[in-house]
Amino acid sequence: MKSAKDHFSKQSNAYKKYRPTYPEALYQELLKWTGQRDSCWDCGTGNGQVALALSPYFQSVYATDISQKQIQNAGKRANVIFSVGRAEKTGFEDNRFDLITVAQAIHWFDLKAFQKEVRRVSKNGGILAFWGYGLLRVSPAIDGLLDEFYVNRIGPYWDTERRHIDAAYQTIELDLKQIPIRNDFALTVSWSLERLQGYLNTWSSVQNYKSVHNGENPVEELMVKLNRIWPKTQVKTVKFPVFMQARRLEK
Repeated sequence: MKSAKDHFSKQSNAYKKYRPTYPEALYQELLKWTGQRDSCWDCGTGNGQVALALSPYFQSVYATDISQKQIQNAGKRANVIFSVGRAEKTGFEDNRFDLITVAQAIHWFDLKAFQKEVRRVSKNGGILAFWGYGLLRVSPAIDGLLDEFYVNRIGPYWDTERRHIDAAYQTIELDLKQIPIRNDFALTVSWSLERLQGYLNTWSSVQNYKSVHNGENPVEELMVKLNRIWPKTQVKTVKFPVFMQARRLEK
């Protein structure tokens, strides 16, 4: 099993504050494919937003993450059980879950080991759904600056797993039956330039850059450029493309 990477404990407070949330329509699409709703497992739960959103629909939701700090910053709900641990090896019993979810995290996993664990803990006919979101879009001028920053300024500081995000998860290979789940969602938020700055500072590549360059933050330079065309007091519509896949577990 490959070594686990924890890029988000350091900025766990910012992650909870600045990361966008998923639309309710996405969860309703998942529920359409889920027969029984006894138990759900959210892997790589981070701050727990998916686990909490699904909690009204399941008797129990189990949420795991390798980051203790992320778990500590998660919200609370009576039927949501948080724990620290790897998605590839858990203490869950066999044939436990009706739905298994992974939001913006499966690219970090050891896919071979994770698939084996999913087969073990899923019920026959259970669903594995995983999704992520790509680079935000605002306007042609702003997008051009963001693209230059993403590719040239911090491109070398992304971990190799980022290629799966850039490929909209088409490079995620699992030997499980794919189902035609809806795949045209988007995250739409209204953000100020300050809010965008907070979000960019949660990127693992930015943290990697700072580690190499004695704490120098490349986001600050980008903010100077963006402020020339995006006044600090102005709120703009920001969209993130969402890509999602799902598999049915047949035993």
